[in-house]
Parts: sequence; structure tokens; C-alpha cells
Amino acid sequence: MTESVLPPTAADIHAAAARLKGVAVRTPLISSPVLDEATGARVFLKPETLQRTGSFKFRGAYNRLVQIPLEQRAAGVVACSSGNHAQGVAAAARMLGMPAVIVMPSDAPALKLRRTRELGAQVVEYDRVREDRDAIAHAIASERGAIFVPPFDDPHIIAGQGTVGLEIAEDLAALGLAPDIVSANVSGGGLISGMALSVKERFPLARIVAAEPAGFDDHARSFRSGVRERNPAASGSFCDALLAPMPGALTFQVSSVLVGEGAQATDAEVSAAVSFAFRELKLVVEPGGAVALAALLNGRLGAEGKTVAIVLSGGNVDPETFAACIRA
Repeated sequence: MTESVLPPTAADIHAAAARLKGVAVRTPLISSPVLDEATGARVFLKPETLQRTGSFKFRGAYNRLVQIPLEQRAAGVVACSSGNHAQGVAAAARMLGMPAVIVMPSDAPALKLRRTRELGAQVVEYDRVREDRDAIAHAIASERGAIFVPPFDDPHIIAGQGTVGLEIAEDLAALGLAPDIVSANVSGGGLISGMALSVKERFPLARIVAAEPAGFDDHARSFRSGVRERNPAASGSFCDALLAPMPGALTFQVSSVLVGEGAQATDAEVSAAVSFAFRELKLVVEPGGAVALAALLNGRLGAEGKTVAIVLSGGNVDPETFAACIRA
């Protein structure tokens, strides 16, 4: 489906920013002397934990849904997600008066399942290991005449997520700074590819680094081989937001050229990063939202002496998981 679709451009990201103005939260860039001292870098964090629905996913979802013609909206939309894209689509659909069906894994965090339903979407659960979520979602969309909204492999989704990088670039430029490194957590690649387009438009020398859970380093392996590599397992990390089976076809067209490198962090390192964000930054970050921070804290980004921007991509964490990270 994506082979005949072109990736977005930096101009598409600026257009998405105009659609999102006054709708999405323009999250701030924040810094911490404790974090700078711990890493030997000048670090700026982009807390998309403060975004509508608690993650950056709202940006892409709204940018996609708001462009659906009025006469097609009654049939609604269908999406598949472990939780953050689910909530983004559900929130955008409710704002635009559209019905939404979301296909979600039965082992998704209870908080994400509940919040998606509370936003008015119908949730259809599936077995992450034994069933194909895309097949289920496409069957529902075909039956209802609804529009399928993919979690990452769509130019409008990528453009919406790219506004995260656009804001980082604008805010650093306003401070008279240029980033040496920009890193974000990666699943299918919508965020990192959109950010690469928008950051490199202004700062072409910046390194863009894809942060992945250890054992789910499909982007890093794909960058090395030049083709999209698949993860060996569908589950096995508590970074539930980052378990896409492989990079998207469309996102990889961008990231293989503009990103090209990855960094990993173990679940134990991510747990410590979640705890660090709570104790030192007073921020609630979910495991999948803290991998780039964990990679930074464990010296995986080569950040010493550099200006670094890190995206905290989501904050939708179950209380039990969050408490376990803090205790550990």
C-alpha cells in the first residue's frame, strides 16, 4: 500500500503545524542541571507526556483525521494500536464527530484500554502473538466502509509527528543553539522520520538517533543491512508502545537516509530512567517513552560535551508498572 505513496516533505510538516495550532499542546523544552551533570551534556527534554492523551500520537492522528472530507466522516475510522495511537485517534475522532473502532492487544496496559474506551471509541481486543492486528482492522474497515488510520506508515501521520521536531528546532534556534544530537523512541518510525525531516531542514548536521528497547532493535539492524529487518518476537519487553514488528515501509524511506543509527536500552535501564524522570524531573513517563532518556543516561548516545534534545514520547503508564519502576 505504501509503495506508491510518497513520504511527506518538510513543507507538509509546516502545513500540519498550521492545522494543529491551537489544537495540540505546544509542549515546552525543559532542562535540568541534575541531568546535565549526570550526562556531561547540555540536555533539553521535549515532554510529549504533557500532550493531549498523554503522548505525541495525537498530533499525527488529528492531522490525518481533519483532512478526511466531511462526506466521508459518518462511516468513521478504524485503527490498531497498543494504546497511544489508539487514544490519539479516539480523541481526534471525538473532536471531529466521527465514530472510531480501535483494534488493541489484550495485553495492553489496562490504563490505555480504559482511556481509549472513555474517549468514545469501540475497542476490539486481539492476541498480540497469535493474531494479525492489521488484518483484523482492515476487515472491520471494509465491512463498515470506514477509513483505516495506520499508526505510522502514512504521510499525514508522519507529518503530524514531525511537528515535534519542528518545535524542537524552533525553540533551540530561539535560544541561539544548534542540536548536535536529537533522539526519540522508535516503534514503526513515524516520529523519528518526521522529526528527521523537520530538524534537518534547519540543522542539517544534527545526528538523529532512534532509541529502541534491547532485543527489539529492528531499526538499528535495518540501518546496517539497508533493508527492513523484522524483530524476532512480538513481545518480551515492558516497553509496550515500541513493539512494532519492523520499520514501516514509508517511514524507512526517510529514516534510512536521514537517521541511519540507533541506540538501545534494557528494560532495567528503562525502569531506572522512568524512576529518574519521576525523582529528578517530577515527570511521569511510561517505559516506551523513556528509552531515549535511558540510552542517554547509560552513555549510548555519545552525548558528552554536546547539545542534546530527547523526546519523552508518552506518559500513559499503569500505576502498578510505574510503582515497580520507582521501587526498583
